[in-house]
Amino acid sequence: MGGESTTRTAPAGAAGTGAAGGRTGQILSGLAVGLGLVLFLGGFAWGAVVYRPYTVPTSSMSPTIGVGDRVLAERVDGADVRRGDVVVFKDTTWADSPVVKRVVAVGGDTVACCTDGRLTVNGKEIDEPYLPEGESAEASDFPTVTVPDGRIFLLGDERQGSLDSTAHLADAASGTVALGAVDARVDAVVWPMDGMLERPTGFEALGTLSDPGPLRTVVALIVAGVVLILGGAAYGPLAKRAGARAARRGTEPAGVG
Repeated sequence: MGGESTTRTAPAGAAGTGAAGGRTGQILSGLAVGLGLVLFLGGFAWGAVVYRPYTVPTSSMSPTIGVGDRVLAERVDGADVRRGDVVVFKDTTWADSPVVKRVVAVGGDTVACCTDGRLTVNGKEIDEPYLPEGESAEASDFPTVTVPDGRIFLLGDERQGSLDSTAHLADAASGTVALGAVDARVDAVVWPMDGMLERPTGFEALGTLSDPGPLRTVVALIVAGVVLILGGAAYGPLAKRAGARAARRGTEPAGVG
């Protein structure tokens, strides 16, 4: 018998199913995109409600926060402020714009400096690893201050040049600020991307520290949303390409008899 060639033909509808990616695949990809949008938009909405961005104009919080750095600060009530927190507040006796400083003492505390180069709160020497390496807690000693209830005592991490509570000791409030003046608590430096602030563990012996805000969860939701959106959107083109390849293989000559 003379040679003859045979051609494999894809089953009816197979090419069309491959090109479309399959009904189940289309449904799943649509669900992925929809869920991704919910997570992405929900994460952004949550972040916008909970956080406020600030630009720090001075180096008074260096090296924790540099001049010009952008930070995200969680909106908090003054009652939620704890020792060691880096807060944003506004007090017209200090400045006409928001100020960023670290809370080192709260109502009822006594604070003084320096003992062995360290700050003391309620007579306890405070370890402050966030200070510039080799730098003492203050450039010069200051007398003991008893913080009134409902107020806080604040210092910059760059103690040599920070205009903080020590610059207002002669004021009627002895350099303290009302809790009601606090607008937010800094969670992270986002530009440059230095990340979450380190925990102020030196204050743990004096009481409970603040819990970190939900920033990590917010970021995780946004990232998960992006992954689902891109994955779901990519499914159709990828499935179509795979179906086209399968169709081409199905119509290729099988050989000569």
